[in-house]
Amino acid sequence: MGIKYHRVLIKLSGEALAGDQHFGINDEMTLATARSIKEIHDAGVSIAIVVGGGNFFRGRTGGNIDRPTADYMGMLATVMNALALQDSLLSIGCEAKVMTAIEIRDMAEGYARRKALDYLEEGKVVIFGGGTGSPFFSTDTTAALRAAEMGAEVILMAKNVDAVYSADPKEDPNAVRYEELTYMDLIEKDLKVMDLTAATLCKDNDISLYVFGMADPNGLRRVIEGENIGTLVHA
Repeated sequence: MGIKYHRVLIKLSGEALAGDQHFGINDEMTLATARSIKEIHDAGVSIAIVVGGGNFFRGRTGGNIDRPTADYMGMLATVMNALALQDSLLSIGCEAKVMTAIEIRDMAEGYARRKALDYLEEGKVVIFGGGTGSPFFSTDTTAALRAAEMGAEVILMAKNVDAVYSADPKEDPNAVRYEELTYMDLIEKDLKVMDLTAATLCKDNDISLYVFGMADPNGLRRVIEGENIGTLVHA
């Protein structure tokens, strides 16, 4: 396999691990995701991962739970997903480490940039759980931050659509499909790909973003090989 990218950060939604049940963790879906990751890892790609927690809990406002508390609950959900993905990778012979921004010593190692870089150099897949460790920041922002810290060339973002569109293609048959955009395009066109903080971090650190469809079981491999199957966003 010829590879275009040598160090990547994969942004996985929690829903990607839930499968058709849309809640919790689907063992088959999680294992299939792990196999796709191992395939590009075996090809020589250095891999960091940020996983969301929407399959368990999403931060929200209103009600009797305030926003910071809700965000912390969402961080715990990302740790559950990170641990599940780690074990799936280990079960198929792919070394993986979970590092968390919030300290949970009995379950995972606390995040330290230099240690994470060492793990990547040793050929381990590093999975970041717990978001940034602070409320009011999304896992998109976590992905941009960790990508910058790890020196990733690109963030690979698997979505439930196969690219970035001007509107939801399921609702608008005239939605325009984009093959290439800049971060300023995302902001000016108000395209809901990632939040403004994350887009600004990527732009300022010259980190590309590649959006593709998570329905394609070979999507990760095809992107790594340089095939144009989604949307490239760059500074």
